[in-house]
Amino acid sequence: MRAARAEVDLGAVVRNVATLRSAVAPALFCAVVKADGYGHGSIAVSEAILAAGADWLAVALVEEAAVLRRAGVTAPIMLLSQPRFADLDAAVRFDLRVCVHTTAAIDLLANAAREQNRQVLVHLKVDTGMNRIGVAPADAVAMAREIQRHPELELEGVFTHCAVADELDDPFTNQQFDRFEQVLAELAAVGIEPRIRHAANSATAIEHPRGRYDLVRCGISVYGIAPAPGLAVGLGLEPALSLRAEVSMVKRVSAGEGVSYGLRHRFERDTNVATVPIGYADGVPRRFGLNGGEVLIGGRRRSVVGVVTMDQLMVDCGDDVIGVGDDVVLIGRQGDEVVTAAEWAEVLDTIAYEVVCGIGPRVPRFYRRDDE
Repeated sequence: MRAARAEVDLGAVVRNVATLRSAVAPALFCAVVKADGYGHGSIAVSEAILAAGADWLAVALVEEAAVLRRAGVTAPIMLLSQPRFADLDAAVRFDLRVCVHTTAAIDLLANAAREQNRQVLVHLKVDTGMNRIGVAPADAVAMAREIQRHPELELEGVFTHCAVADELDDPFTNQQFDRFEQVLAELAAVGIEPRIRHAANSATAIEHPRGRYDLVRCGISVYGIAPAPGLAVGLGLEPALSLRAEVSMVKRVSAGEGVSYGLRHRFERDTNVATVPIGYADGVPRRFGLNGGEVLIGGRRRSVVGVVTMDQLMVDCGDDVIGVGDDVVLIGRQGDEVVTAAEWAEVLDTIAYEVVCGIGPRVPRFYRRDDE
């Protein structure tokens, strides 16, 4: 086994789900487990999430849902995006709630359902301003009627997605709610009232009670990470993932010497340099050290130096005695110090979502329940 690993505390996931469910009640709770559970491992976290009382799961791709179904997950699973046409048969076969927003997909989905002698629950995606996917509000009624035209399909839900819910001072979120509620009113006026209306991602669910409607779709918050700095402060969410490795080599490097490809960092004094066997192929960006990234060794913060290579990175340990096999924490706690995915995001000018989703598949995941 590798000396690099990700450790996932499923107890933290359970507690986060319980906290979030309480905050958004009585809305149904849908946990988003796409991108392999945001890098945490979709099967293991889905089992913990459902054990904690979540009502639904959501994924982006049919193949992500297939992994869960083949692992024995029987809970409702929703597709957050309209599948490509070639995947509609599989979406029916795996009993998924299917997102649609085009007449072509609706017709093909109905054909697939008819061929398999199944009834498919459909969710109509409405674009209220993010301009990514979804039907225009002006066309929502016509699209809903198109769904109803097929006896094999049932319009279970109508939903939208918020673009700036994590920016609390931006009025656009309420404008999106206004547009969404206007669509719902227009549907009701012609007798179409889907059972489930939903708009809330993590930021919306936590910070915008108006947008909770009948169901919330919480993703990053389930894993204990705030959707943006300053959000969810009072909820006490617990980060579930830590990223660790071991020192593989220590050498004394003289002042003036450089390190790593391009020798882009040179030492001002003699120093002990620890090599750690994890790199950009594992999800530690090449620029991490150049941008000021730090790791924990021996309970202290230490600078990553030079460019991160594909399989290894180097750490300036000064005059401290460091040994091969010493624990290295890239994300997580060691002693009184902690490095978070949010800190990585600040260093790398990105968001914590990208950090945890970017941890590569060759990093083994280990699971524990700290309440067992």
